[in-house]
Amino acid sequence: MKKELKLIALGLTLTIAGGITSVGIYKHLEPKKHPSFTNQAPFEKNNYLANNKIDIIATPSLELAAEMSLNAVVHVKTEVLSNQPVDPLYQFFYGNKQQKPQLAHSSGSGVIISDDGYIVTNNHVIDNAENISITLNNNKTYKAEVIGTDPNTDLALLKIDQENLPYINYGNSNNIKIGEWVIAVGNPFNLTSTVTAGIISAKGRDINILRNDPYSGMSAIESFIQTDAAVNPGNSGGALVSSTGELIGINSAIKSNTGSYTGYSFAIPVNIVKKVVKDLKEFGTVQRAFIGVSIRNLDAELAKGIGTENVNGVYINGTTKNGSAAKAGVKAGDIIKKVGNKSIKNVAELQEQLSQFRPGDKVIIALERDNKELELSIVLKNLNGDETIISSKSNKTLKQLGVKLTETSNIELKQLNLDGGVKVEEIYNGKMRSVGVRKGFIITKINHKKVTSIDELIITIEKIKGGILIEGVYENGRKEFYGFGV
Repeated sequence: MKKELKLIALGLTLTIAGGITSVGIYKHLEPKKHPSFTNQAPFEKNNYLANNKIDIIATPSLELAAEMSLNAVVHVKTEVLSNQPVDPLYQFFYGNKQQKPQLAHSSGSGVIISDDGYIVTNNHVIDNAENISITLNNNKTYKAEVIGTDPNTDLALLKIDQENLPYINYGNSNNIKIGEWVIAVGNPFNLTSTVTAGIISAKGRDINILRNDPYSGMSAIESFIQTDAAVNPGNSGGALVSSTGELIGINSAIKSNTGSYTGYSFAIPVNIVKKVVKDLKEFGTVQRAFIGVSIRNLDAELAKGIGTENVNGVYINGTTKNGSAAKAGVKAGDIIKKVGNKSIKNVAELQEQLSQFRPGDKVIIALERDNKELELSIVLKNLNGDETIISSKSNKTLKQLGVKLTETSNIELKQLNLDGGVKVEEIYNGKMRSVGVRKGFIITKINHKKVTSIDELIITIEKIKGGILIEGVYENGRKEFYGFGV
């Protein structure tokens, strides 16, 4: 993680002892004229604008956008267990006994997305929280329940037991334009219900701030909207709102050497938010969809090497065996140009578009191959390499095991004289790695019961309370046994 990148909610943690925040108050000797966001002096279109069919319109009023969104943005306050250094007085009286973990307080923002109390915020705002409270703009406070979290996108879904709440409508982040006016609504430095304004500075930003899933190895999705609306610690989880009053992003991070706003803030596109929220509501876990390729950004040097003049797109280094892309006819050396009708310029934008689909969904991918364009229909798969929806319980089991599993091919089964088994395709942090299981191991039995499919393996493990004995064989024919507790 780059040092200058700060998750903006983390800067507002308050210690148990408390602290004093000083606020500098500056007196202006002369009144300043504030720029109007409503009316602009009329001017004629020049030839460039006319030739490029760009319409000149007055900058929209942001007052209505603020009025439409202000009551839908809440203050999220959490209590997090914090392992404080041992207090010298505690040590004097009680010796070297372990001091009790203390509750530290932090705060951020959240956005009401439906009138029945669903609230979206950043995962880092509520991560490891013991208690979460929500304060509305009318100062009423409620306890919140965590419906689900997705660290890969830094999103979390909360719920309060309340009806008829003010909420904000979703916009469409695929349609936003660079230079478009936006407002950021949140609670910076505990200054509740603060509205700031700016423009969209860039799209599809990958700032390398989110970590990959340590259990599954699943990559984080970073395709941030960059704005110059002032965002500070406490704005995390707040709303990025279009001039028409629609939610287009969830404020998540700033780029700064000081920990405070220096001109660069980043929001998660609302189209990613919509998909994550829907998955967490329906399944309790996010359904990630994959096309089964290894990829890289197409830069000028690579473009020259492969003989193409266009540097917009994503270059395919290779395809995954038995993956969706290979099955559809995608080849190494192809360049992804579009997903559906959305143009793709880089890896971040490709991840953003694919994150809006589920396993089993069919997408049309536009490719460039040998300087010719073609379209292929691809059915997306899940992390396990099939098209089924993964339940929250199954996802939790796979994370505990720390493996990516795949069905063993008939050829491998015949070579090893097996009548069934599930293959460990990838190994991550988890139970299996801790006991020495390696990539390529074919699991044939769990507690002496045969397993012939991934679903069967997961169901078998979910029913076990206590120790697990795994039997299987490696690709060289060597049999092994591994045991661990659950």
